[in-house]
Amino acid sequence: MNPKTVLIGGASAFIGDSILGPTQLVKVPGMQYLVFDYLAEMTLSGFSQTRKTNAQLGYSTEFVEYVLPQIAVACAEKGIRLVANAGGLNPEACAGAIRAQLAKLNLPLKVAYAVGDDCMHMVDQLRASGTQDFYTKAPVPHSVDSANVYLGAPPIAKALALGADIVVTGRIVDSAATLGILMHEFGWGTDQWDLLASGSLVGHVLECGAQATGGIFTDWERVPDWENIGYPYATCHADGSFVLSKAAGTGGLVEPMTVNEQILYEVADPAHYVLPDVVCDFTAVSTSAIGPDQVLVQGARGSLAPDTYKMSASYQAGYRCTAQVSVFGMNATGKARRTNEALLNRTRRLLKERGFADFVRHAGTVVGAEDGYGPHAQPSHCREAIARLVVTHDCAQALDLFSRESRAPGVSFAPGTTSGSSLTLNTRPAVEPLHRLFTCLVKKARLSLPQVIMAGETHEVVLTTTGSAPHPYIEAERAQGEPTTDSPEAACVPLMEIAHARSGDKGDTSNVAVFARNAAHFDHLRRVLTTQRVRTHLGHLVKGGINRYEASGLHALNFVMDQALDGGGPSSLRNDPMGKGMAQMLLEMKIARPAASS
Repeated sequence: MNPKTVLIGGASAFIGDSILGPTQLVKVPGMQYLVFDYLAEMTLSGFSQTRKTNAQLGYSTEFVEYVLPQIAVACAEKGIRLVANAGGLNPEACAGAIRAQLAKLNLPLKVAYAVGDDCMHMVDQLRASGTQDFYTKAPVPHSVDSANVYLGAPPIAKALALGADIVVTGRIVDSAATLGILMHEFGWGTDQWDLLASGSLVGHVLECGAQATGGIFTDWERVPDWENIGYPYATCHADGSFVLSKAAGTGGLVEPMTVNEQILYEVADPAHYVLPDVVCDFTAVSTSAIGPDQVLVQGARGSLAPDTYKMSASYQAGYRCTAQVSVFGMNATGKARRTNEALLNRTRRLLKERGFADFVRHAGTVVGAEDGYGPHAQPSHCREAIARLVVTHDCAQALDLFSRESRAPGVSFAPGTTSGSSLTLNTRPAVEPLHRLFTCLVKKARLSLPQVIMAGETHEVVLTTTGSAPHPYIEAERAQGEPTTDSPEAACVPLMEIAHARSGDKGDTSNVAVFARNAAHFDHLRRVLTTQRVRTHLGHLVKGGINRYEASGLHALNFVMDQALDGGGPSSLRNDPMGKGMAQMLLEMKIARPAASS
């Protein structure tokens, strides 16, 4: 058995994450690598806007200008290497900026960057061939701002083999940063499927930072010291198993359930979690506590990689403006609802008078009145509420009119109304580009091989482009193996009493993973928590199909819900566009009490 271990820290979960992660993890004894994930689904849309104004941008300046200066010296002294997808749409410029920053610090670290994910040259071909969106079946939009495939781990392994201290990529699958490190360190081959799946699982757990160490955990009351929450690191073994820990002396919590919630986060079918390097099967994964804040994770399996990449293209579809005003006093909810109605009617009339078309979409909600709960909302008697009105339009000038009018309620509508913006600056809500995603599959063989560039030399990354056929992310709704009726037990308890849950998003799809608190209750959970029960409870939000998958090793059920997020991401007009609250809503659902607990 190979006694070697590799320590990898998950330093960042998204472009706005705290500096705590990297500054904590560089102090962990024996730390070898830090991985940074900066690219959420829609991040490249923002980068495309900045690149329009300056062709040398389009990457994470946060990583270069804020993070590196605070950790680079320590990394150089300790030999800690960094892997980051901070390159966004412009890895070359990002690498150049990193080299300039290192020069200021007088650090002779080697920087490499990977290219090969940019697919803008293929968009016209895809449109001409009738390519459809993977989820919606919509055609390729007429104008696209960015188009990138999710590359895998081999470019990272190649860059590390060349001796790079800092590896920068563009769009990669989030877990690939970690898998590339492990392929390099342990010499794993591109056809060792179980090991590749295990390495991908390490990356999947690390990629969301403190979400694996007590962040957004169901039992949040038990998680100490949020202000100093510990970021995760994994001690990885050559057999694919790993131990998840956090930096000593930090807050947060590492126990099997905090890790379990992250394992199924943003996963559809856990038996077919498709990545560019391997198709993972997480159904037999197990977690066990082996010490304080130490959890052993093992049991991932893998199979032949797909012969396709997932491609994500962003495009602008008009503009959006969100107005919010605070309302106080008796019947604040009623005041807020009338505020939304009056502001909408006034601005629609003004648009018409000035020759503009009506809003494309609009949605008025009252924050504090449980509007997102639909039929499960409780009567509201709050004396503080926020009137929130979101409108979209094809013309920015039309929304500029709305933005100007959105300040007027503070002096002409309900008593107790105050602006949600800074009164001293007399600001008003911004008119922002409204971006959408187009997602499709692209045959690997249609693309040039990825390349790694270091010290002015280009190195091609050899890949196998053959593989398995695509597996659908969204299947036709099914209820295989589910009971047709609920348990006959009469006593009902909130689902929260016997389960944990976490929700995630991919485009307009949401998944809610539900974990039995007690392994003995998993069979009961399987019996009573059906897709029909979930549809009944969340049907006011979910317009598409619902599928239930099992991950027996984690004693979990995973519900994948299509057309669940009003379009998803920034195209959604909901107050919760990424469905973060869906798991919380489901946990309030009443289910039959397990017989052993009655």
